[in-house]
Amino acid sequence: MDGNAPDPKYWEKMRLVAEVLKAVEGPIYIATHVDPDGDAIGSSLGLYRALKALGKEAYWVADPPRFLRFLPKEEEYSDPVEKLPVGATLVALDSAEPSRVVGVPVEGFVINIDHHGTNPRFGHIAVVDPSKAATAQMVKDLIDLLGVEWTAEIATPVLTGILTDTGNFRFANTTPEVLRVAAELLGYGVKLAELTDRLQFRPPSYFRLMGKVLSTVAFHFGGLLVTAHLPEDAGAEEDSDDFVGLIRYVEGSVVSVFLRKREEGVKVSIRSRGGVSAQNIALKLGGGGHVPAAGATLKGLDLDQAYERVLEAVAEELRRAGYL
Repeated sequence: MDGNAPDPKYWEKMRLVAEVLKAVEGPIYIATHVDPDGDAIGSSLGLYRALKALGKEAYWVADPPRFLRFLPKEEEYSDPVEKLPVGATLVALDSAEPSRVVGVPVEGFVINIDHHGTNPRFGHIAVVDPSKAATAQMVKDLIDLLGVEWTAEIATPVLTGILTDTGNFRFANTTPEVLRVAAELLGYGVKLAELTDRLQFRPPSYFRLMGKVLSTVAFHFGGLLVTAHLPEDAGAEEDSDDFVGLIRYVEGSVVSVFLRKREEGVKVSIRSRGGVSAQNIALKLGGGGHVPAAGATLKGLDLDQAYERVLEAVAEELRRAGYL
């Protein structure tokens, strides 16, 4: 099966997941990927609240970035665990591969729900559908099948996941189906204007950091690629993922890449348009993601070495797409 093709057995598998979760008597752990984004936090928190509404012993293991910490309540956090108890069920959400699941080991009975085409379909039940705009959209279907009564408290994080992965309905993955799902969630009492406004909040340090990042902007291949990086003396990088979305709007560009050095290597965030695949670029760098948005971590490299690898991978993809 093409990794980027819709899952033809989507509803059959999702009904099975709902049946399994309704029947589970032991603990259910809900986890997502490292460096979680809005979809990761929104989908996992929404499912957690739905399972709690069903009376399940559920645990939400996640560490949201600062701009999303308004969503969970303090008592909803659970500490990371090194080993799951006997009889536990793990629901891994929005994680393109098991190694990206953070906070819990991938063991016990594993349910994998994701929309990344590169997902290897790990777990006992894997529902992977890249035609969905967000994992939160899939969680919406699952919660419907669970028969949970929708509330604004459940719908708000689910809509958050859809909003963030569609760029507030600006990206190409915004389909009529996505808008119908969003409209339905709004009908459950989500305060859209308040939510979208709150999602843009950033601390004062973010705006000081922005100036330093923008001073690193560079153009390559006649402006087809725009890059920027987090200067190593810039300090905190919290919420710096936003910057790739900022530079992607340079006129004439088809690829934008943002790099930041970490202990394990250089994290690379990629966005693309115009027939260029960010996913292809990320795969060449050992990462993954979607066609318009992807990423990778180049382990053991410094920024200069990472730039060299990125330029090579982007040039190859630009040639494939007919730009070079």
